[in-house]
Amino acid sequence: MSVLDFLTPATGPDAPVAEGPLAAALAAAGATFAIRDGWRVPVHLGDAEAEARAARDAVAWADVSHLRKLELHGPHGLELGAAARRDDGWLLPLTPTRALAVGETAPAPPPGLDAVDVTTQHAAIAVAGPATRETLARFCALDLRPAVAPPGSVRPGSIARTPGIVVVEAPDRLLLLVGAAVALHVWAVLGDAGTHLGGRAAGVDALAGAEVAAHA
Repeated sequence: MSVLDFLTPATGPDAPVAEGPLAAALAAAGATFAIRDGWRVPVHLGDAEAEARAARDAVAWADVSHLRKLELHGPHGLELGAAARRDDGWLLPLTPTRALAVGETAPAPPPGLDAVDVTTQHAAIAVAGPATRETLARFCALDLRPAVAPPGSVRPGSIARTPGIVVVEAPDRLLLLVGAAVALHVWAVLGDAGTHLGGRAAGVDALAGAEVAAHA
C-alpha cells in the first residue's frame, strides 16, 4: 500500500460513485449524467442537437475529468513535446523522467516505470470544433497554431493564468488538463471565450458524436 493511495478513486460494486470537480456546477446548469465505469459523467447539457451543432460548426467543450490519469516516474524514452498514442489514450512526456498516461481506462504503464493514480488531482476538458484553436488563443499563453502544435503535440504551460497541459488530439480537438482546484475558473474562462465565438458547453456524447461524424 502506498501513502498516495488516497488519490485513487475506489472501485468495485460497493464503492461510491466518483465525480469530477465540475460535476456540481454542471448539475446546476441542467446536465444529464450517466454512470460509466464508476464515474458520474455529464453526457448532455440541455440540448443534444445544439451541442452537436456547436462542435461541428463552431466550438464545444465538455468535462472529461473521468479520464484515468497515471503519473509515471522513471526514464520513459519518449520525445518531449510529442504525445504517444497508447490503447485508448495518450502518454504525455513532461520531463525526461516524468510523464502522464491518460485514457478512458487505466493505462498500462511502460515496463520499469513507477505509476501513481492521480485522476482526482486533474480536471480534464475536451474542446472540439473549427474554432477550437481561436478559442484557446483568447486566454492561453501557449502557441497552438497548427504549424507549431500539430496533432500529437503536448504543450505544458499557462492556461487561463494557471498551470496546465494541452494535448492536440486532432486538428480541431484539444484536451486540457488543469488542477482540480482551478477547474471552475478555467471552465468559466473557456465558456466566456467560446460563447463569443458561437460555441457552447456540451456533454461527452455530443463531442463523441461530432468526432464520429467528422471521420465518417
